[in-house]
Amino acid sequence: MSRAAATTLALGLLAMTPAASWASGVELRLGAFFPRADSNLFRDDTELYTQDLSECLATTCPGVEKHDWIGFYGGGEFSFNLAEHVEMGLSVDGYGRSLDTSYRDAVRDDGSEIRQTLHLEIVPIGVSLRFLPLDRRAPVSPYLTVGADLVYYKYEEYGEFIDFFDDSQPIGVDSFRSDDVAFGGHVAVGVRVPLGHDFALTAEGRYLFAEKKQMDDDFYLNKIDLNGASATIGVRLRF
Repeated sequence: MSRAAATTLALGLLAMTPAASWASGVELRLGAFFPRADSNLFRDDTELYTQDLSECLATTCPGVEKHDWIGFYGGGEFSFNLAEHVEMGLSVDGYGRSLDTSYRDAVRDDGSEIRQTLHLEIVPIGVSLRFLPLDRRAPVSPYLTVGADLVYYKYEEYGEFIDFFDDSQPIGVDSFRSDDVAFGGHVAVGVRVPLGHDFALTAEGRYLFAEKKQMDDDFYLNKIDLNGASATIGVRLRF
């Protein structure tokens, strides 16, 4: 499932929603995503690859760490009122991060690095229920959100690789990829600060729960951890 297909699905859900005709707002947000990166796929990356050659010691280099995967996160949400203090939201968000790496413990015969790039994309398509305990005209409006997600992901590695299944361990150029969809959910806490009748600033912390899905294609039998936290700021237009 491509990113374009995921976006088309989300827009289709919006168009088919009866409540769309009385939607109460559109929000655009951006910030950072902090992947948990706790599965055998990421542990293999840590064992094999390094990102920062400047920190290499005499005998080894640091592996790719969880914090190396922190990256840009952003998206939008279409929301409408279900009751006085309850909203429903339909959202599409996205995260992407590329790491330029090389093997930790192997170089070419001439001492040069064997380089490759690791790339991860996550696109949650979510349905949310949001609870706003205060009056909507309050100067500051905190909220709590729970929801479900359809999470598209893509993981790639491309560049130079060692063939460890060949006794001579030749080095060649290649690319590997796996993409799929997993089911998940999220919880979030946030606050809105009105800047007038129709505009508000938003700040939100969210945690995405997604299945450690068994991968297919070029990463068959690996598991990918899609869980992670995000922190965003945004602007909301009410109508």
